[in-house]
Amino acid sequence: MFGLDQNAMMLKMQQALEESKIRLENTIVNSEAGGGLIRVEMNGNRKVTELSINGSLQDMDKEDLEDLLVVAINRVLEEANRVNENEVSSSARQFLPGI
Repeated sequence: MFGLDQNAMMLKMQQALEESKIRLENTIVNSEAGGGLIRVEMNGNRKVTELSINGSLQDMDKEDLEDLLVVAINRVLEEANRVNENEVSSSARQFLPGI
């Protein structure tokens, strides 16, 4: 089905993909909302690694807390998507020039 060169290329592509996943796992982005009341951390694979709520939120109502969480999560997700897309594009350029 594939020649030796094609098999070698497929193996290199798989290895590059795995290396990208590892780099993304170790790349951390974060965001805040409410002047630091909410802090969310996410890795480049788009997994939340930390969520911090400042103790002063005890006086906030449920709806305000939910709004701040949504803002912080959307911000950090946007940044993680950017990091992920850059990493994937960088890996793809190794094998598909002109991308």
